[in-house]
Amino acid sequence: MYEDRIRCDSLRNKITSAADAALAIKDGMRVGASGFTRAGDAKAVTLALAERARHADKPLRITLMTGASLGHDVDRMLTEAHVLARRLPFQVDKTLRDAINRGEVMFVDQHLSETVEMLRANQLGKLDVAIIEAVAITESGGIVPTTSVGNSASFAILADKVIVEINLAQPLALEGLHDIWIPGRRPNRDPLPLVHARDRIGTPAIEIPADKIAAIVITDKPDSPSTVLPADTETNLIAGHLIEFFQHEVAHGRMPRRLPPLQAGIGTIANAVLAGFVDAPFDAFEIYSEVLQDSTFDLLDAGKVTFASGASITLSAARQAQVFGELERYRSRLVLRPQEVSNHPEVIRRLGLIALNTALEFDIYGNVNSTHVGGTHMMNGIGGSGDFARNASCAIFATKSTAKGGRVSSVVPMVPHCDHNEHDVDVVVTEQGLADLRGLAPRERATLIIQNCVHPQYRELLRDYYRDALRAGGQTPHRLEEAFAWHARLRDTGSMLPAAQAAA
Repeated sequence: MYEDRIRCDSLRNKITSAADAALAIKDGMRVGASGFTRAGDAKAVTLALAERARHADKPLRITLMTGASLGHDVDRMLTEAHVLARRLPFQVDKTLRDAINRGEVMFVDQHLSETVEMLRANQLGKLDVAIIEAVAITESGGIVPTTSVGNSASFAILADKVIVEINLAQPLALEGLHDIWIPGRRPNRDPLPLVHARDRIGTPAIEIPADKIAAIVITDKPDSPSTVLPADTETNLIAGHLIEFFQHEVAHGRMPRRLPPLQAGIGTIANAVLAGFVDAPFDAFEIYSEVLQDSTFDLLDAGKVTFASGASITLSAARQAQVFGELERYRSRLVLRPQEVSNHPEVIRRLGLIALNTALEFDIYGNVNSTHVGGTHMMNGIGGSGDFARNASCAIFATKSTAKGGRVSSVVPMVPHCDHNEHDVDVVVTEQGLADLRGLAPRERATLIIQNCVHPQYRELLRDYYRDALRAGGQTPHRLEEAFAWHARLRDTGSMLPAAQAAA
């Protein structure tokens, strides 16, 4: 039974239902579940746990750790069933987000490279159970992940018990794409021996003692498709500004003609901008990133990208069907790694990555807010953007210059929450233009950002603010009594524009 998927004879008697497997999870436990940006997530046991909690006569609340966001409404269902006491390190679900902002779920927003480092060092407590989606279990009990590695490997290694979901909807052809390498414990750790994006340094499966596997659940659900939107006029303009910038860097000898490896964050803007490189005058470059999106395969098909390394593959429904039906064509050009390798500062610095991530907003000095609306309300989390921005050779943040039909400016006097300070930000870009901030003092940054990146309806407002701030002096001039006036106006009136301008 399932001999092609469960090759360890002694484990076939561990097959059980999702409901029975979920009985291993008790109130107060810490649970690690596979899943990274809707890919390779545990799809059955988590939902069975939610169903059990709905009918329980006692509280059933857990700490849930993942790689990143989950698909299949898992976070929503767990939230509605009041299962989540604590959640980390990333999420994108609206129901969960609302519960976080009401204070009902304690959300720990973490750099994605750090979660299992902290778990390994016993800074987050003991992991009781890991739930890992797999395409197969090897003869020795090794777990072959599906479309993501994320934190799955370390969860399986560190947990007391492991539940494996064998997903028949995930193609066996995924086997061989993974490269599982786990760092040693600090402080006596060897260097991470990865010097090219294409290097393979580990094993194709998560090797754990077979007797740690407490249950196996058979599932048959494909990954939730990506929700990214297609490119539009504004994202095409952003891509154009970046391509022109890279051409300028190459012409002046600051970048090689074959660009350094690129990283692109998850989401519509980053995916659309990366897709714009299909028509760019750059060839034979590599991608070293967290998430391999539709744009990655556009670039592979166009012959622009020679190799792509990531922690997960997250695709639209149509692209998912095409790629998984033709995995042999891509196999030699892909690898999936643990996120503590894909996001490792040592590797990012060594490879000299160009990092492209998305901002909610940035201010006139180049400080970036990626996470909190109005400085208070969590959106999704910092994700891996900090891992890359701090260590990349060129850290770029992109956003459209306005949101909500022009009622919100994405460039503000001062960000009310700072995820990436000016020291880690090299370039900011909107559809209006690009500001290269490298080597500039704060006053120089402000002038350039206002001129190049701000939407025209907000440009004079920001110039007025900056002129007033200059009278107060300082290396980084601000009028503190006015710095958050735009956000207060948005809160009170629904627009950052002054009343007269908003009415017009």
